[in-house]
Amino acid sequence: MASKTEQNDLTLLIKSKNPIIVIDTHEEARALELLTRISINLGQPLFGWHLTEGLRRLELKGDELAALPNTKDHTKCLQHIKKMQRKGIYVLCDYHPFMDKEHPENVRLIKDIALDFQNYQQTLVFISHKTSLPADIRRYAARFELELPDNEQLKKMIRQEAAKYSLNNGGVKVRTDKETMERLVQNLAGLTNADARKIIRNIIYDDGAITEDEMESVNKARYQLLDLEGAVHYEYETAHFKEVGGMFKLKQWLEIRKKIFLESNDFGLDKPKGIMLVGVQGGGKSLAAKAVAGMWGVPLLRLDFGALYSKWHGESEKNLRESLKLAEMMSPCILWLDEVEKGISTGDNDGGTSKRVLGTLLTFMQENTFPIFVVATANDISALPPEFIRKGRLDEIFFVDLPDNETRQEIFKIHLSKRKQVHLEFDLLKLAEATEGFSGAEIEQAIVAGLYASLYSDKPLVTETVLQEIKSTSPLSQVMAEKMQALRSWAEGRAVIAN
Repeated sequence: MASKTEQNDLTLLIKSKNPIIVIDTHEEARALELLTRISINLGQPLFGWHLTEGLRRLELKGDELAALPNTKDHTKCLQHIKKMQRKGIYVLCDYHPFMDKEHPENVRLIKDIALDFQNYQQTLVFISHKTSLPADIRRYAARFELELPDNEQLKKMIRQEAAKYSLNNGGVKVRTDKETMERLVQNLAGLTNADARKIIRNIIYDDGAITEDEMESVNKARYQLLDLEGAVHYEYETAHFKEVGGMFKLKQWLEIRKKIFLESNDFGLDKPKGIMLVGVQGGGKSLAAKAVAGMWGVPLLRLDFGALYSKWHGESEKNLRESLKLAEMMSPCILWLDEVEKGISTGDNDGGTSKRVLGTLLTFMQENTFPIFVVATANDISALPPEFIRKGRLDEIFFVDLPDNETRQEIFKIHLSKRKQVHLEFDLLKLAEATEGFSGAEIEQAIVAGLYASLYSDKPLVTETVLQEIKSTSPLSQVMAEKMQALRSWAEGRAVIAN
């Protein structure tokens, strides 16, 4: 059965106006059960297609389960869906053989349905072990992966299969050792529940043992999963602002604009366009960017500048335009430009590619009418061209400085609780005073290092252990004091202090 998080993530993809969703999995029944529950919750009809059955309703019972006439053929099925013009979710199982160059009519029909999405909101979901979409329709698609078992679930599977083997073989126990067991769990990571259980069963029943020699086949299976294609990546781990210490002015600014961004208004106000978060490394800029999506309850898209650039003339700008179109189709959403200065710093060493990419991005930021909120984070503001940070393209620039005493206490409380430590048992005031000049990331690492030390000595984590780690740390504010002072000087009068 699908988890609540898994259901929420797929629901988010459907509600985010993706015309096409691809689910690569061998667990077809599990994916269909998940889509059935989502369709009922959304109040949308769910149609399913099989080559041997045709198109039929999946979420209903009784006579309406019968397949629709003349829909068994793969092309006629798409023609029927297009002709229906009915809002809903349309699942096509094992359709991948019918989307190649030998079936151009199917590719065109799929594209037509995607292009008409704004009018009819027909979501096509392709379920198969592996779906390779033609370039013509790839830009309209999003990929979704079913959740994979964690380490504890994998260990439970191994114990279950070992118990079954013992029961069927006169009580003979499976031979292995702790180290090999841990290795098996690591190598099973990335496999589905069904695949993991199948491999565990094969290993055990082969010779009644789990050995190092049997790890190769497991390791190969681990890397068969597909990654998302393109320069835009979905970020499902969107933190809530309660996980971000301080930044009270930023939180208030976002709360005031939330309603205008998410809803239509009659006040003649333009929707918020975006913000720039400038500050010290490890200060929480990236976490704050993720938290904006969590606070506003919209998808978070991260633009990967590394995947954006191409050696071929004009391809980088084309990749950017396609990525921005995807953001438009998914709006309302947050478009996160992480360490943007590394992606658009203009120079003469790349044949003008970075300048053309910058021009494309600036035009989008200036003329965009879709509810896409840009969150750009930067460590080095001097590397950014002035035309990127001027008002009109971004609404505000926030400077994320090192946390003050009160915020440091809050950060300690957050990270201690996150690691199942009772923060009331620690002297937060003493810890905050000892970490003056520390960033949020440096505070977190002090706690992590303290936990390692306490586990090694087999003692509980206490204030003094964390203080010892703090004393052995040289914060960035000391190592790069001159650079940080220059950044503060720049921000004075030019940016709003986030805290």
